[in-house]
Amino acid sequence: MIGILLAKIRLFFRSPWTFIMTTLMSIGFAFILGGTTSNVINVPVYVANDKVQDSIVWDMLEESEVYNFQTLTKDEMKQKIANGKSEFGLALYESNFKVLVGIDSQNVSLVRQTVQEAYMKKEQYELIYEDANANTVHEKTKLREDLQNSQENPPFTIQAENFRGSDTVIVDNTFHSLFGFTLFFVIYTIAYNVFHILVEKKDGVWDRIILSPVKKWEMYVANLIYSFITGYLQIAIVFLVFRYLVGVDFNGNFVESLILIIPYVFAIVAMSILITGLVKTVQQFNAVIPILAVSMAMIGGAYWPLEVVGSKFMLALSKFDPITYGMEALNGVAVYGYSLGEVLYPISILLLMGVVMTGIGIHLMEKRHV
Repeated sequence: MIGILLAKIRLFFRSPWTFIMTTLMSIGFAFILGGTTSNVINVPVYVANDKVQDSIVWDMLEESEVYNFQTLTKDEMKQKIANGKSEFGLALYESNFKVLVGIDSQNVSLVRQTVQEAYMKKEQYELIYEDANANTVHEKTKLREDLQNSQENPPFTIQAENFRGSDTVIVDNTFHSLFGFTLFFVIYTIAYNVFHILVEKKDGVWDRIILSPVKKWEMYVANLIYSFITGYLQIAIVFLVFRYLVGVDFNGNFVESLILIIPYVFAIVAMSILITGLVKTVQQFNAVIPILAVSMAMIGGAYWPLEVVGSKFMLALSKFDPITYGMEALNGVAVYGYSLGEVLYPISILLLMGVVMTGIGIHLMEKRHV
């Protein structure tokens, strides 16, 4: 079994183009349609007084998740605004600021409000320094640290929650496109790897291997493990690219997402075995797989959310689609913040599908082709 698996891996390195192509297509479609471009707005800043960067004003500006403040010279900032590379710029002084507007938009008022809040906070700290007789830099720094510690550990806390009904649906376009196209394209990678079993049987490769000490179940297991590894590796690569290069944090559930793709990959491997057992020729397989994969993606909610589908018949069909449960599990942890225990239902359905389709598929292959 190990020998067959190693031989498959060597063949993979000799011709990895199908794997590379489907992986790149997954990344490309998810990136283009998912709206994963950065929402951070770059703001050129001219700092007229060095004291500004040592004050609470600059600390608050750097903590902003909406704006990225870039320090430039006064001429460089004006040049960026004049060339249209920035809508506006900021000139920061010790006690006030100016907004240089190139293109008037709603961002101008929002950034003005952000900077104004920072200067108001600075004035509040100066009043506190005055009341506490903090005159030296060390005294001011110590007082500021004490204030921050008291804010981080207040005597009482107020917990605010957003009201949302139990049946409220959240559709995150970034996650939906990422999960949908990844689960869709991996079908091709897995199916064409599993299909090699049928090709090898027709070419007589299995007849020659059976004469060796290798058992038939070992040949099946080696091929299925190889198909599973390539499918899982493709999805993991796509997720890693979006996590560390694009910046999609999976809402802190990246590891859970990698775990949840295991039952889905297993179900697709099993489905590929079933299809391989049903078709008789390479031509039939090449015709069935694209039609089936696209149909599954549409029915299972990979292209659009199932919540927008009004047909009860189509929703009933989705209950037999592995993509439906793969999307449900991944959206559960990444969008809704569910724990692994709360997505046991789609996981169990995928495992059940995998076991049933594997058994039927191997039975058909043994009956028809050997």
